[in-house]
Amino acid sequence: MNNPHFKELFWRHADNPIITAKDIPYPANAVFNAGATRVGDETLLLMRVEDRRGISHLTVARSKDGIGNWRIDSRPTIMPSPDTNPEEIWGIEDPRITYLEDQERWVIAYTAYSEGGPLVSLATTADFKKFERLGPVMPPEDKDAALLPVRFAGRWAMIHRPVATFPATGAHIWISFSPDLKHWGDHQVLIHARKGGWWDANKIGLSPPPLETDEGWLVLYHGVRMTASGAIYRLGLALLDLEDPCQVIARSDQWVFAPEEEYEVFGDVDKVVFPCGWLADGDTVRLYYGGADTCIALATASLSELLAWLKDHNAYAGE
Repeated sequence: MNNPHFKELFWRHADNPIITAKDIPYPANAVFNAGATRVGDETLLLMRVEDRRGISHLTVARSKDGIGNWRIDSRPTIMPSPDTNPEEIWGIEDPRITYLEDQERWVIAYTAYSEGGPLVSLATTADFKKFERLGPVMPPEDKDAALLPVRFAGRWAMIHRPVATFPATGAHIWISFSPDLKHWGDHQVLIHARKGGWWDANKIGLSPPPLETDEGWLVLYHGVRMTASGAIYRLGLALLDLEDPCQVIARSDQWVFAPEEEYEVFGDVDKVVFPCGWLADGDTVRLYYGGADTCIALATASLSELLAWLKDHNAYAGE
């Protein structure tokens, strides 16, 4: 979009989409919704790949510059394992990656698609070659989960999105805490879905894991607006207190990124931009997102501009 009346915060890469199903070195229907991290001097994406049955698995892609020349694993990196983990019977989806520095390992929060509905499962890895499944940590229906990289009063924090009797009560973003990554409690609503005609009314969810900044944990979340022509997935911003992530300092009154390009508007699921990973390099943020549940695309932003814009468009200002 090039609208003189709105300040663009995210800029799409000229070569979008950067990864499509044609780039996967084995048969695949679609590739999208990739978690992102750094491993050494490379950018690593853990991509959701949907096969031609409709079942999803996860595959690693690596790149020196995080833009092109992706080296994609020749076979699925993590397959569903319904024999040992029955909650994965219909696939594993939408990974978010958090590096736990004091444990020298990454934790992956992903959606396991069980017979009872989607639920949050965790796995850990030290090299993205071998993985230890911790199993399900939330009952269905729950998804859009990611861990924060530090402990709070000795406990890990996880943001996630349970759904109960939607749409009667709405689908809100929650936060929970754990001493050991397995047993979770102290559940509480973190960000409520708005009501009425808002872009994020009734159903919201976390997008990538929060980014740590000097001003707080920067959150990018998606809002789902139902229209006569179907759902539209757009993105907004929020900011959590650094010491107490249960405290929401700011929340954007407007969306900041929306499906506009053809690869975002038309696909297996139309009108969707859905990020599961972003990386900050100095002031530059690289956002990796799924376009229309079909491909992976890249957008960049200035971290300082995101924070400044959020301060000027804080729906909580004056409260």
